[in-house]
Amino acid sequence: MSTPIYNFCIIAHIDHGKSTLADRLLEITGTVAAREMRAQLLDSMDLERERGITIKLQPVRMKYKEAILNLIDTPGHVDFQYEVSRSLQAVEGALLLVDATQGVQAQTISNLNLALEQGLTIIPVINKIDLPAADVPRVEKEIVSLVGGSAGDILRISAKTGEGVEAVLDAIVARVPAAAQAADKPLRALIFDSMYDDYKGVVAYVRIVEGRVKRGDDIVFMGTSAADRVVDAGTFSPKWVPRESLVAGEIGYLATGLKDVRQARVGDTITLGADLKKAERDQPAALPGFQIPQPKVFAGLFPVGGDQFVQLREAMAELVLSDASLFVQQERNEALGQGFRCGFLGMLHMEIVQERLKREHKLELVVTTPGVVYKLWLTNGEEREVASASQFPDPSSIARIEERYARVDILTPVSYMGPVFTLLQEREASLEKQDYLEAERVRIQYTMPLRELVVDLYDQLKSVTSGYGSMSYELVDWRLADVVKLDILVNHEPVEALAAVVARSRAESLGRRMVEKMKTVVPRQLFAVPLQAAVGGKIVARETLPAMRKDVTGYLYGGDVTRKRKLLEKQKKGKKKLAGTGSVDIPPEAYLTLFRR
Repeated sequence: MSTPIYNFCIIAHIDHGKSTLADRLLEITGTVAAREMRAQLLDSMDLERERGITIKLQPVRMKYKEAILNLIDTPGHVDFQYEVSRSLQAVEGALLLVDATQGVQAQTISNLNLALEQGLTIIPVINKIDLPAADVPRVEKEIVSLVGGSAGDILRISAKTGEGVEAVLDAIVARVPAAAQAADKPLRALIFDSMYDDYKGVVAYVRIVEGRVKRGDDIVFMGTSAADRVVDAGTFSPKWVPRESLVAGEIGYLATGLKDVRQARVGDTITLGADLKKAERDQPAALPGFQIPQPKVFAGLFPVGGDQFVQLREAMAELVLSDASLFVQQERNEALGQGFRCGFLGMLHMEIVQERLKREHKLELVVTTPGVVYKLWLTNGEEREVASASQFPDPSSIARIEERYARVDILTPVSYMGPVFTLLQEREASLEKQDYLEAERVRIQYTMPLRELVVDLYDQLKSVTSGYGSMSYELVDWRLADVVKLDILVNHEPVEALAAVVARSRAESLGRRMVEKMKTVVPRQLFAVPLQAAVGGKIVARETLPAMRKDVTGYLYGGDVTRKRKLLEKQKKGKKKLAGTGSVDIPPEAYLTLFRR
């Protein structure tokens, strides 16, 4: 009889203890030697460890009693929900982890709904029961109202101390259905993640749904029709452990030798070349795969030095493989030169990509104002989609504009409802409904323009609720938008990178705020520099960056006052001449400061 295989993942809101629980599971099962153990072991990127968040899903294989357990650790932040959805299709069960001090949060509900859509077995777990502020009875009630069942089905643990964690392993073996091991069928392997290795080429992380695959097999990617040979196969412990073959039910990796990252798409199905040559009725059918995530925020990424463009292009090609949710398109900007128009799932996603390019590829970048996609109908009947302010045509040629709206779920303590209402009112949000989860906590649902949501609403919400508020969102429909292009001019020259699409009613206040901020970050010149904000050619705000003062009369002493006056007059004429011909260079760090609200 073959060894039973149980595949599961951990889903939770950010900071509820997923990575710490994964550490304890690895310790108890002896997967990692005690001398190699460290906190957040599965968070392999420096960025993950520094920020204390999981960015990339990470699989690991464990042995417990007579069974094999495959865990996929997933991110909790709303920007990386795509990583969660991919993990869920590779497993049969999910641990729903809830913090005993915070209770059910917005991403708890959002990730739970994703798991239920996949028909997964849910095992509810309350974590951090050792903390003084833990309120286990209250959190039990919240979980029961959310997933049903009884309080007896809920496990109570402390991932930090290890209390109750062994019961989690027993529950996985008892409650999660064992993976079907149909090894005699034609090979069907689902790619749920992939990466590029300098020595092995494209490495696909796969769940073997049916059949078996071994080193040296000829394989075909059904979506792209790319064919290659398996140069290496194995499992995760959590480092790569080579094996001769992988069989149905297992989670592992296949190194393909492919050099073109686009040939091994996440969500594609791998089968054997021999199986595709069989009669049509015997050929394996492709697995459903994943819905490709739609980018929500767009921004231009340009190298500070034009000679770094080739390096940026190569870096982008690598990033696109490891991050399937990143949209990249080459573009040219008159002011900034060659670069890329990139689509991100949110502002945190954009920050992470920026930081990775800086650290892993030593690239200094200029990033344009983040924006969302708009649908434009022109007066000549033409329809087009634009993702940046630079693509907006002349206002007189636009008949109407539509923008994407989102439905936002916010969970907050009742005492913070006032500040939350004020914050959302400023963001053009309209209240849909509100439900009390209990006497002290409320769930509020809004619809609002996507442009108002993606920039920094998450951070603002955390600020006004002292960290207790949480949110998740989903895209809904397109609606009419009353927006305009806000141009920023430095010394009467428009700075394309700073142009933004904003609500007409707030264009003046945002323009004023922008030029005031510019006054503090743009370096002073030898001449006075006008900083202006304009809408359709009309100046709506202005500040003047004063000239650097050089004392041209310092060496004079005594004598006729007209000597000083002559020198000052000469300096004044020089400044005036410079103002007409001089150019102002804005450093990259100034751009980054300006793009933060």
